[in-house]
Amino acid sequence: MHSTINWISIKKYEDILFLFWKGISKIEINRPECHNAFRVETVKEMIDAIDICYDRKDIDVLIITGSGNKSFCSGGDQNTRGFGGYLGKDGIPRLNILDFYKKIREIPKPVIAMVNGFAVGGGHVLHVVCDLTIASDHAIFSQVGPKVGSFDGGFGSSYLARHIGQKRTREMWFLCKKYSAEEAFKMGLINKVVPLNDLEKITIEWCQTIQKRSPMSLRMIKRCLNAELDGQHGLMQLAGDATLMFYLTEESKEGKDAFLEKRNPNFKKFTRFL
Repeated sequence: MHSTINWISIKKYEDILFLFWKGISKIEINRPECHNAFRVETVKEMIDAIDICYDRKDIDVLIITGSGNKSFCSGGDQNTRGFGGYLGKDGIPRLNILDFYKKIREIPKPVIAMVNGFAVGGGHVLHVVCDLTIASDHAIFSQVGPKVGSFDGGFGSSYLARHIGQKRTREMWFLCKKYSAEEAFKMGLINKVVPLNDLEKITIEWCQTIQKRSPMSLRMIKRCLNAELDGQHGLMQLAGDATLMFYLTEESKEGKDAFLEKRNPNFKKFTRFL
């Protein structure tokens, strides 16, 4: 996959590339020697990068992808899997990829998976958790957990079933079959299939279209769509953003100003909106 974008590096990492161009950020897993499998350190870097995306006001949309033309992500690096989780350099077993999945749900900006090859295991869950998925025509999608003694009972199953239904989800997990990009598109697993050479170009076009939309509207619709599946945590996120919107109103400002000015607030002038 050839890039025609003059990406600028935001921060240097060991396992990922963290890039920026005209309001668009890209987190690229840069471990092609192992099909962009993630280890504990990879996930720590992705969490750090997405936290930066959350805070930076000049970043509107985030792309997640993998290096090279063969793999988007092949999930957890089995060479680092130990007893009870994946072992970091400190020797402590972790499943910190779950924290990154939550970060994707929590960031109030659209996240697009740009799938440039195999999306397997935890890498498959990674694209499922993203808001949108655009895939190259040679991409392959598969769950492999039961083949390697693993499973994902969270977003990798319940949220997947919201995409493709219970029967297809059970088929994907029980049989561990491989699905082509076209098959994935037909079952509602992904949004669009494009030629590999056009993958980044079209993904950028989608990002630029999103950049023309109201950021608060996008933020709130993402919260609303997440709220049902994410339970109390999702409702908390939605309520938090509702509070944010209220803080932008004159009624809220009156309450703060009255407190600071040591007077009784005059909320009666805002009852016309009720």
